[in-house]
Amino acid sequence: MAEEDSSQEKSEEPTSRRLEKAREEGQVPRSKELATTAVLVIGAAGLIAFGPWMADYMAGIARYGFDIERSAVFDTSVMSRHLGASLEDSIYAIAPWLVLVLVAAIAGPLGIGGWLFSTKAIAPKLERLDPLKGLKRMFSMNSLVELIKAWAKVIVVGLVAWLVMAFFFEEAMNLKRKALEPAIQGAVDIILWSVLALCLSTLVIAIADVPWQIYSHTKKLRMSMQEIKDEYKETEGKPEVKAKVRQLQREAAQRQMMGSVPDADVVITNPTHYAVALQYSADAMTAPVMLAKGSDQVAQKIQEIAREHNIPRMQAPPLARALFAHAKIGEEIPEGLYVAVAQVLAYVYQMDMYAKGRGPKPERKPDMPIPRDLRVDPDAGR
Repeated sequence: MAEEDSSQEKSEEPTSRRLEKAREEGQVPRSKELATTAVLVIGAAGLIAFGPWMADYMAGIARYGFDIERSAVFDTSVMSRHLGASLEDSIYAIAPWLVLVLVAAIAGPLGIGGWLFSTKAIAPKLERLDPLKGLKRMFSMNSLVELIKAWAKVIVVGLVAWLVMAFFFEEAMNLKRKALEPAIQGAVDIILWSVLALCLSTLVIAIADVPWQIYSHTKKLRMSMQEIKDEYKETEGKPEVKAKVRQLQREAAQRQMMGSVPDADVVITNPTHYAVALQYSADAMTAPVMLAKGSDQVAQKIQEIAREHNIPRMQAPPLARALFAHAKIGEEIPEGLYVAVAQVLAYVYQMDMYAKGRGPKPERKPDMPIPRDLRVDPDAGR
């Protein structure tokens, strides 16, 4: 069987169970290019946004560092406090930018694959030390794609760098005509915007890498028809086991149903093919409720229980068939059968009063009208 499975072509898309299992093992599509680009772009944008404030703050720290009396230089306690204060201010100065980059690093994986922590992914595997598999990975399609991406990054970033240099060339040449501070400010602006442009250029590679990683991950998890069948058997169970479970469920439901027959107010029969047990309480119910129903042997069992508990039984084949076909166990009967069932209950009540000597004997059985849409052909299903 193993040989058959290995020879089958894995042409089927992975099932949801296969994808879930792969995720549990730490196998999700990942794009290093997307995560790296997110950090680079957000970091560069953060430098532009917080750069002036950070520079002013760091300049203040520098002035504070040089603004110290000569006598204090030889006092270790003063220098320690001075160094501690400078370090604290430095952390405060770069904290916003560091937080922004940290958020970008954490949010980067959300673009593809999402957050995932799996101990199986970091567990040591001896197969990774196999030199043959290592050579196979070196000359695989994935390695070729990584090589193409590396060359693409060099070409794209190099092209963007050339365009940026051409764009800022005149402005950079004019810096020599400016005073020191404006020239430094201009140089910093050129550098920051150039860095942002170069970081944005990597977005081109990331956009191309994301669909490839998704495709490569899906292809790796593709399954053969035999694997899909085996997974179905594993998750859903073997057919014979499922059939046995369904049989046990039916038997349990039937026992529960039979246990409610003694609570019935009347059992309506076909008389042999069908039997339905109904219950009605004017104080607690808005309509009669079906307690049990059955055909053939089950119908006989319902009538047997009814006889044992002295529950009135009434032969009404059309009504029994309609109730059996349209009413559900534990639910109220269809509205169209209210009148017919009400007549049956009234007739049963009159017969009970007559048996107890408290009333006259009913002259005849009720008509029990059944709407056309609820009628059942006597030969249907038999």
